[in-house]
Amino acid sequence: MSTSKRNILSESFIKALHKKMFGDVWVWAGKFRTTEKNIGIKAYKIQESLKVLLNDVNYWILNNTFSKKEIAHRLVQIHPFPNGNGRTSRLMADLFMQKFGATKLCWGTPNLTEISEARKHYILALREADNGDYQKLLNFITIVSKK
Repeated sequence: MSTSKRNILSESFIKALHKKMFGDVWVWAGKFRTTEKNIGIKAYKIQESLKVLLNDVNYWILNNTFSKKEIAHRLVQIHPFPNGNGRTSRLMADLFMQKFGATKLCWGTPNLTEISEARKHYILALREADNGDYQKLLNFITIVSKK
């Protein structure tokens, strides 16, 4: 799936990415959830919120409203699928950074012995972002140089 030729800022791309990632695992891969989760928006708001977010992101890019890092963080917020949201959202953010020539993101700690602690901080940051406070999420993700 080449990001240079596809519009990664589209519902169809996000669904296709999720299906490509998890299609061999879940029959519902690539389909939005219909039930509530403890993170993310209400299920009935997914399509509308995603459309608004993607339109906003396109505007933010054209008008240099926010940094690429801030925009990438906003892409993590909605959690539209029953499962696999974190992995899909993080990959979306990374693809976004790559497509728009920004440095790649480092999601927490590369040290696997600290992964459960990093996950706690990540979930807390997502919950606060769901309530409109993005600071912990912005602080959680660091930027590393392209190799």
